[in-house]
Amino acid sequence: MTEIPLIAHTSPAALLAWVQGRPVTVRQFLADVALLAAALPAGDHVFNACADRYRFTVGLCAALLRGKATLLPSSQTPETVRQLRAFAPDVFCLRDQPAAAMAMPVFDYHQGVAAADASACPDVPSIPADRVLAYVFTSGSTGTPVPHRKTWGAMARGARAAAQRLGLCDGRAWTLVGTVPPQHMFGLEATVMLALQGGAALASAPAFYPADVRDALAAVPAPRALVSSPVHLRTLVQADMAMPAADLLLCATAPLGRELAAAAEALFHGPLREIYGSTETGQLATRRTAQEDIWTLVPGVRLQPRTTDGDADTMTWAEGGHVEQPVALGDAIEALDAGHFLLHGRKGDLLNIAGKRTSLAYLEHQLNAVDGVQDGAFFMPGDSHEGDAQGHVVRLVAVVVAPGATSAAILQALRERIDPAFLPRPLLFAERLPRNAAGKLPRDALAALVAELSRARGAAPALPAFVIDAGHPAMAGHFPGNPIVPGVVLLDHALLALGSALGRPLVPAQAGAIKFLSPVRPGERVEIEHDAGPATDGSERLRITLRSAGREVASGTLQLRACAAEGAPC
Repeated sequence: MTEIPLIAHTSPAALLAWVQGRPVTVRQFLADVALLAAALPAGDHVFNACADRYRFTVGLCAALLRGKATLLPSSQTPETVRQLRAFAPDVFCLRDQPAAAMAMPVFDYHQGVAAADASACPDVPSIPADRVLAYVFTSGSTGTPVPHRKTWGAMARGARAAAQRLGLCDGRAWTLVGTVPPQHMFGLEATVMLALQGGAALASAPAFYPADVRDALAAVPAPRALVSSPVHLRTLVQADMAMPAADLLLCATAPLGRELAAAAEALFHGPLREIYGSTETGQLATRRTAQEDIWTLVPGVRLQPRTTDGDADTMTWAEGGHVEQPVALGDAIEALDAGHFLLHGRKGDLLNIAGKRTSLAYLEHQLNAVDGVQDGAFFMPGDSHEGDAQGHVVRLVAVVVAPGATSAAILQALRERIDPAFLPRPLLFAERLPRNAAGKLPRDALAALVAELSRARGAAPALPAFVIDAGHPAMAGHFPGNPIVPGVVLLDHALLALGSALGRPLVPAQAGAIKFLSPVRPGERVEIEHDAGPATDGSERLRITLRSAGREVASGTLQLRACAAEGAPC
């Protein structure tokens, strides 16, 4: 059976951590792990809620020695606790600070590690590669967390490959400072496993706010690496606070824009390496985002395109190296050669509006690049769709944290960056976005915020809209080589879309003055404003205004048949 040592450090005197400015040696770490392992209660599953990164690591390794799997959910809410107990009824919580009462047994870290004797250094234990280290949970589509099994062998091999790719195996004593919690997959890989298997030391204190990050970096010696996320880096750049130099920046958890990457490199005077991967696969590739678009795979990993039977769509699968079983990736990937590729965003984020394509990640990058926007996100309601018989179209919403900025200014800046079809309607303002400790923005939390802001804003119902596709039969002769949507087609689709929104058919009996003020091209999104009232003969008068990309394209008055006004069949 293959076994892998718990740590890669070669000397008992080597540093494995910095705790409150105090160096912790391998000798002390192994003593702490052995003492806690002996004290852990019964049960095959541990919920490691330690906030201190060193104590978390001791707890992780102690559980591993005892053959206990560590459970790592994305939050610590009462509902999460209930779901963990349903997954593993024997689970207990290991924590290092007082907290609210929890619906599971709790074991205090300090009770297990009171005063470890480091005078005699225990041998470095070797762990079977197939032993389960942890279950990392991600949010499932039904709201039930999905566990992802992580063996010691896969995590150790992944950390060694990453250390090699990132240049941490250069013989120097690196220190890792993290803003990402160790309970998150990226934090686990880049601040805990890189320390254990890359020969580095970890900084124990949580570093979240800019002053925390500054102090944490200043408290440890060079060379030092800062492990962070795009949302944290944006906050650090916007804080306008001088930072100690970092010899390396590591970033993951969300797409990172080139402008922010360059700004972070300038702030910390060091190169930034973005990490591509997932909870299912771990780290797969890296790139220096400020200078390149191409991703380079970590040693041993391969990407393979495959087409599922009965499905014309080609999926990219990751395999080899530390990836124990082939995993399908949910991203649009363009392979360049065996070791390099381009990433075009998540397939689930790809949008097609009015015949134009983009991704939510691209839109959010452009939104966050607008002056005055401190944080922002696009949201696509779950019932949005395009191209059905009723003429419904996707209506994107955006939420921004932008004190002092106006909606008009942000929208004008967006018009210069993105196609008008993707402009948010509406643009909502919030004091903050509900990001978790890893900087991620859960969709359900964002959806709740959008609903709350819309109610508070008294947002009017979205305007009905429609799009005329280039394949419409009228386009062939109106006009060849320069297609323009005929006025009668505009009017017909406007009545269909408006009638669908009102829940009743709109049948014109007579047309008043109809003005067509600006040509509409196939694929353009047309919005409908309307005003209705009774006519003298008992029928209904309808005034409509059609707009596209902010310009008025048509307006006029129609008289509707009385049966339509009454909701009776016509």
